[in-house]
Amino acid sequence: MFKSLRTLFRQLVNDTSCGDAVDTPTLHLAMASLLCEVASADHEQDPREEIAKQHLLMKLLDINEVAASDLLTKAQQQSDASVSLYDFTNKLRSLEQSERYQLIEAMWKVAYADGIIDPLEEAVIRQVSELIYLEHSAFIKAKINAKSTM
Repeated sequence: MFKSLRTLFRQLVNDTSCGDAVDTPTLHLAMASLLCEVASADHEQDPREEIAKQHLLMKLLDINEVAASDLLTKAQQQSDASVSLYDFTNKLRSLEQSERYQLIEAMWKVAYADGIIDPLEEAVIRQVSELIYLEHSAFIKAKINAKSTM
């Protein structure tokens, strides 16, 4: 029993020491997946949210329309298979505070795209904001800025 515990502990230590650096494609996929999570939180597919996701992803990541579309396809698959927001947010803690803010603001814009903020959409954004350690005042500011630009 102690041998198996020791083996498990070694695996955990090795996994965390190797997992500190997150590559850019992984970050981009995580960000796109979170935009998908917000859009699907209310269990309705709205074309305005789909357009907003693509446009915002192009702006956030400075990529073209084709790359954004491909990334969103992968992200939607990841989002559908995911059981937790932590799958995405743990990769985003390496972002600068300003980048985290931009992501949360983009999530609010996706939520506002259909003209209705569903409580489930707000809950997803709030949870992501907390998991990536964005200050509450920045969370509120992002919500206000997103609403004023819609």
